[in-house]
Amino acid sequence: MNIDATTIRNLCTDAVFERGQKYRKERRIQRIERFDDVVTAVVQGSSQYDVTVELGEKTIDARCTCPYDDAGECKHVVAVLLDVAADPPRDESGRVDSVLQNVSADGLRPFLRDVLAEHPDLRDQFLARFADTSKSVEEYRTEIEHLFDRHTRDYPAVTDAIDFSHFFELAEQYHERERYLEAAAVYRALFEGIDDNESRIDAAYDHYAKALQSALDGYVECVLAADSDQDEFEKYIGALEDQAMSKQSANTEQFYRAIGDLEERR
Repeated sequence: MNIDATTIRNLCTDAVFERGQKYRKERRIQRIERFDDVVTAVVQGSSQYDVTVELGEKTIDARCTCPYDDAGECKHVVAVLLDVAADPPRDESGRVDSVLQNVSADGLRPFLRDVLAEHPDLRDQFLARFADTSKSVEEYRTEIEHLFDRHTRDYPAVTDAIDFSHFFELAEQYHERERYLEAAAVYRALFEGIDDNESRIDAAYDHYAKALQSALDGYVECVLAADSDQDEFEKYIGALEDQAMSKQSANTEQFYRAIGDLEERR
Protein backbone atom coordinates (compact mmCIF):
# COMPACT_ATOMS: atom_id res chain seq x y z
CA MET A 1 0.00 0.00 0.00
CA ASN A 2 1.28 3.44 -0.90
CA ILE A 3 1.43 5.59 2.25
CA ASP A 4 1.38 9.37 2.06
CA ALA A 5 0.34 12.28 4.29
CA THR A 6 -3.24 12.19 3.00
CA THR A 7 -3.59 8.47 3.80
CA ILE A 8 -2.23 9.03 7.30
CA ARG A 9 -4.48 12.06 7.92
CA ASN A 10 -7.50 9.89 7.13
CA LEU A 11 -6.51 7.51 9.93
CA CYS A 12 -6.49 10.07 12.75
CA THR A 13 -7.79 13.40 13.95
CA ASP A 14 -6.09 16.64 12.91
CA ALA A 15 -4.79 17.20 16.44
CA VAL A 16 -3.27 13.71 16.61
CA PHE A 17 -1.71 14.14 13.16
CA GLU A 18 0.06 17.30 14.36
CA ARG A 19 1.28 15.54 17.50
CA GLY A 20 2.54 12.65 15.41
CA GLN A 21 4.46 15.09 13.22
CA LYS A 22 5.97 16.66 16.32
CA TYR A 23 6.97 13.27 17.74
CA ARG A 24 8.74 12.37 14.52
CA LYS A 25 10.55 15.72 14.35
CA GLU A 26 11.64 15.28 17.96
CA ARG A 27 13.11 11.90 16.99
CA ARG A 28 11.06 10.01 19.50
CA ILE A 29 11.10 6.87 17.34
CA GLN A 30 13.74 4.83 19.13
CA ARG A 31 13.75 1.87 16.75
CA ILE A 32 11.95 1.02 13.53
CA GLU A 33 12.24 -2.17 11.47
CA ARG A 34 10.41 -3.88 8.66
CA PHE A 35 9.89 -7.53 7.74
CA ASP A 36 7.75 -8.05 4.64
CA ASP A 37 4.71 -5.85 5.22
CA VAL A 38 5.04 -5.65 9.01
CA VAL A 39 6.70 -2.60 10.57
CA THR A 40 7.63 -2.66 14.26
CA ALA A 41 8.84 0.34 16.22
CA VAL A 42 9.47 1.67 19.71
CA VAL A 43 8.31 5.24 20.34
CA GLN A 44 9.26 7.28 23.38
CA GLY A 45 6.33 9.11 24.97
CA SER A 46 5.63 9.34 28.69
CA SER A 47 6.82 5.72 28.52
CA GLN A 48 8.22 3.58 25.73
CA TYR A 49 5.43 2.21 23.56
CA ASP A 50 5.55 -0.65 21.09
CA VAL A 51 3.96 0.02 17.71
CA THR A 52 3.13 -2.68 15.15
CA VAL A 53 1.82 -1.78 11.70
CA GLU A 54 0.69 -4.35 9.13
CA LEU A 55 0.54 -2.86 5.65
CA GLY A 56 -2.02 -4.58 3.45
CA GLU A 57 -2.78 -3.85 -0.19
CA LYS A 58 -5.67 -1.59 0.76
CA THR A 59 -5.60 -1.53 4.55
CA ILE A 60 -3.39 -0.49 7.45
CA ASP A 61 -3.74 -2.46 10.67
CA ALA A 62 -1.94 -0.68 13.52
CA ARG A 63 -1.50 -1.48 17.20
CA CYS A 64 0.14 0.53 19.98
CA THR A 65 0.59 -0.27 23.66
CA CYS A 66 -0.26 3.30 24.72
CA PRO A 67 -3.57 4.05 26.54
CA TYR A 68 -5.06 6.16 23.73
CA ASP A 69 -8.73 5.29 23.20
CA ASP A 70 -10.17 8.22 21.23
CA ALA A 71 -11.00 8.40 17.53
CA GLY A 72 -8.54 7.06 14.99
CA GLU A 73 -4.93 6.07 15.50
CA CYS A 74 -2.68 7.47 18.24
CA LYS A 75 0.21 9.89 17.79
CA HIS A 76 2.78 7.09 18.16
CA VAL A 77 1.30 5.19 15.22
CA VAL A 78 1.07 8.41 13.21
CA ALA A 79 4.74 9.21 13.89
CA VAL A 80 5.76 5.75 12.70
CA LEU A 81 3.61 5.96 9.56
CA LEU A 82 5.03 9.38 8.73
CA ASP A 83 8.52 7.96 9.07
CA VAL A 84 7.64 5.02 6.81
CA ALA A 85 6.19 7.41 4.22
CA ALA A 86 9.26 9.68 4.29
CA ASP A 87 11.97 7.05 4.52
CA PRO A 88 10.76 3.43 4.30
CA PRO A 89 12.90 1.12 6.45
CA ARG A 90 14.79 -1.63 4.68
CA ASP A 91 12.85 -4.87 4.35
CA GLU A 92 14.86 -7.52 6.22
CA SER A 93 12.83 -10.48 4.92
CA GLY A 94 14.90 -11.02 1.75
CA ARG A 95 18.12 -11.10 3.73
CA VAL A 96 16.69 -13.64 6.16
CA ASP A 97 15.25 -15.79 3.36
CA SER A 98 18.58 -15.94 1.54
CA VAL A 99 20.35 -17.12 4.70
CA LEU A 100 17.64 -19.68 5.47
CA GLN A 101 18.16 -21.29 2.08
CA ASN A 102 21.74 -22.14 3.03
CA VAL A 103 21.20 -23.28 6.61
CA SER A 104 21.04 -27.01 7.27
CA ALA A 105 18.40 -28.51 9.54
CA ASP A 106 21.16 -29.63 11.93
CA GLY A 107 22.44 -26.07 12.09
CA LEU A 108 19.00 -24.55 12.53
CA ARG A 109 17.72 -26.82 15.31
CA PRO A 110 20.15 -25.76 18.09
CA PHE A 111 19.68 -22.09 17.20
CA LEU A 112 15.89 -22.44 17.23
CA ARG A 113 16.00 -24.31 20.53
CA ASP A 114 18.06 -21.55 22.16
CA VAL A 115 15.70 -18.85 20.88
CA LEU A 116 12.63 -20.76 22.09
CA ALA A 117 14.23 -21.24 25.49
CA GLU A 118 14.67 -17.49 25.92
CA HIS A 119 11.36 -16.30 24.43
CA PRO A 120 8.22 -17.91 25.93
CA ASP A 121 5.85 -16.15 23.52
CA LEU A 122 7.69 -17.58 20.51
CA ARG A 123 7.75 -20.96 22.21
CA ASP A 124 3.97 -20.86 22.57
CA GLN A 125 3.57 -19.99 18.90
CA PHE A 126 5.96 -22.77 17.87
CA LEU A 127 3.99 -25.32 19.90
CA ALA A 128 0.67 -24.00 18.57
CA ARG A 129 1.95 -24.45 15.02
CA PHE A 130 3.56 -27.88 15.37
CA ALA A 131 2.62 -29.68 18.62
CA ASP A 132 -0.33 -31.99 19.26
CA THR A 133 -0.94 -30.68 22.79
CA SER A 134 -2.08 -27.30 24.09
CA LYS A 135 -2.53 -25.38 27.34
CA SER A 136 -5.75 -25.32 29.30
CA VAL A 137 -8.03 -22.31 29.76
CA GLU A 138 -6.74 -22.04 33.34
CA GLU A 139 -3.12 -21.86 32.17
CA TYR A 140 -3.92 -19.09 29.69
CA ARG A 141 -5.96 -17.31 32.37
CA THR A 142 -2.97 -17.38 34.70
CA GLU A 143 -0.80 -15.75 32.03
CA ILE A 144 -3.38 -13.03 31.42
CA GLU A 145 -3.74 -12.42 35.15
CA HIS A 146 0.03 -11.98 35.38
CA LEU A 147 -0.19 -9.33 32.66
CA PHE A 148 -2.73 -7.36 34.70
CA ASP A 149 -0.65 -7.82 37.86
CA ARG A 150 2.45 -6.55 36.09
CA HIS A 151 0.62 -3.44 34.88
CA THR A 152 -0.63 -2.66 38.39
CA ARG A 153 2.67 -3.19 40.17
CA ASP A 154 3.31 0.52 40.74
CA TYR A 155 -0.26 1.81 40.59
CA PRO A 156 -3.53 0.07 41.57
CA ALA A 157 -5.17 0.58 38.15
CA VAL A 158 -4.23 -0.32 34.59
CA THR A 159 -3.62 2.95 32.73
CA ASP A 160 -2.26 1.63 29.45
CA ALA A 161 -3.31 -0.82 26.76
CA ILE A 162 -2.11 -4.33 27.56
CA ASP A 163 -0.98 -6.04 24.37
CA PHE A 164 -2.99 -9.26 23.90
CA SER A 165 -1.80 -9.85 20.32
CA HIS A 166 0.23 -12.89 21.39
CA PHE A 167 -2.94 -14.70 22.49
CA PHE A 168 -4.88 -13.74 19.37
CA GLU A 169 -2.00 -15.00 17.23
CA LEU A 170 -1.99 -18.31 19.14
CA ALA A 171 -5.72 -18.71 18.59
CA GLU A 172 -5.25 -18.00 14.89
CA GLN A 173 -2.50 -20.64 14.70
CA TYR A 174 -4.85 -23.26 16.17
CA HIS A 175 -7.69 -22.12 13.92
CA GLU A 176 -5.54 -22.48 10.81
CA ARG A 177 -4.78 -26.05 11.85
CA GLU A 178 -8.52 -26.66 12.32
CA ARG A 179 -7.96 -27.26 16.02
CA TYR A 180 -10.98 -25.17 16.85
CA LEU A 181 -11.46 -26.13 20.49
CA GLU A 182 -7.84 -25.26 21.33
CA ALA A 183 -8.42 -21.87 19.71
CA ALA A 184 -11.67 -21.49 21.68
CA ALA A 185 -9.74 -22.10 24.91
CA VAL A 186 -7.48 -19.15 24.14
CA TYR A 187 -10.42 -16.90 23.27
CA ARG A 188 -12.27 -17.94 26.43
CA ALA A 189 -9.26 -17.14 28.60
CA LEU A 190 -9.09 -13.71 26.97
CA PHE A 191 -12.72 -12.70 27.43
CA GLU A 192 -12.82 -14.07 30.98
CA GLY A 193 -9.52 -12.45 31.91
CA ILE A 194 -10.49 -9.02 30.55
CA ASP A 195 -13.98 -9.15 32.04
CA ASP A 196 -12.78 -10.27 35.49
CA ASN A 197 -10.22 -7.43 35.58
CA GLU A 198 -12.64 -4.74 34.40
CA SER A 199 -12.49 -2.98 37.79
CA ARG A 200 -8.72 -2.52 37.43
CA ILE A 201 -8.93 -0.82 34.02
CA ASP A 202 -8.70 2.97 34.24
CA ALA A 203 -7.82 4.00 30.67
CA ALA A 204 -7.79 2.71 27.08
CA TYR A 205 -11.38 1.52 27.53
CA ASP A 206 -11.94 1.21 23.79
CA HIS A 207 -8.88 -1.04 23.50
CA TYR A 208 -10.21 -3.48 26.10
CA ALA A 209 -13.77 -3.39 24.74
CA LYS A 210 -12.49 -4.27 21.26
CA ALA A 211 -10.24 -7.03 22.60
CA LEU A 212 -13.09 -8.58 24.59
CA GLN A 213 -15.47 -8.43 21.62
CA SER A 214 -12.85 -9.92 19.28
CA ALA A 215 -12.32 -12.78 21.75
CA LEU A 216 -16.07 -13.39 21.95
CA ASP A 217 -16.41 -13.36 18.16
CA GLY A 218 -13.49 -15.78 17.82
CA TYR A 219 -14.94 -18.07 20.48
CA VAL A 220 -18.32 -18.24 18.73
CA GLU A 221 -16.74 -19.00 15.36
CA CYS A 222 -14.52 -21.75 16.78
CA VAL A 223 -17.28 -23.43 18.79
CA LEU A 224 -19.46 -23.53 15.68
CA ALA A 225 -16.60 -24.80 13.49
CA ALA A 226 -15.84 -27.60 15.98
CA ASP A 227 -19.32 -29.07 15.35
CA SER A 228 -19.44 -30.70 18.81
CA ASP A 229 -22.29 -32.90 20.04
CA GLN A 230 -25.13 -31.25 21.98
CA ASP A 231 -23.71 -31.96 25.45
CA GLU A 232 -20.33 -30.49 24.54
CA PHE A 233 -22.02 -27.54 22.84
CA GLU A 234 -23.98 -26.81 26.02
CA LYS A 235 -20.72 -26.67 27.99
CA TYR A 236 -19.42 -23.92 25.73
CA ILE A 237 -22.72 -22.06 26.09
CA GLY A 238 -22.38 -22.53 29.85
CA ALA A 239 -19.00 -20.79 29.93
CA LEU A 240 -20.64 -17.69 28.45
CA GLU A 241 -23.62 -17.92 30.80
CA ASP A 242 -21.35 -18.16 33.86
CA GLN A 243 -19.50 -15.04 32.77
CA ALA A 244 -22.72 -13.17 31.95
CA MET A 245 -24.13 -13.89 35.42
CA SER A 246 -20.93 -12.99 37.25
CA LYS A 247 -21.61 -10.22 39.76
CA GLN A 248 -18.63 -8.13 38.71
CA SER A 249 -19.25 -8.42 34.96
CA ALA A 250 -19.63 -5.12 33.15
CA ASN A 251 -20.12 -6.91 29.82
CA THR A 252 -23.25 -8.96 30.48
CA GLU A 253 -24.95 -7.73 27.31
CA GLN A 254 -22.04 -8.81 25.11
CA PHE A 255 -22.03 -12.30 26.65
CA TYR A 256 -25.77 -12.80 26.15
CA ARG A 257 -25.41 -11.54 22.59
CA ALA A 258 -22.72 -14.18 21.97
CA ILE A 259 -24.99 -16.85 23.45
CA GLY A 260 -27.81 -15.80 21.14
CA ASP A 261 -25.44 -15.86 18.17
CA LEU A 262 -24.31 -19.39 19.00
CA GLU A 263 -27.83 -20.73 19.48
CA GLU A 264 -29.16 -19.06 16.35
CA ARG A 265 -26.35 -20.32 14.12
CA ARG A 266 -26.12 -23.83 15.60
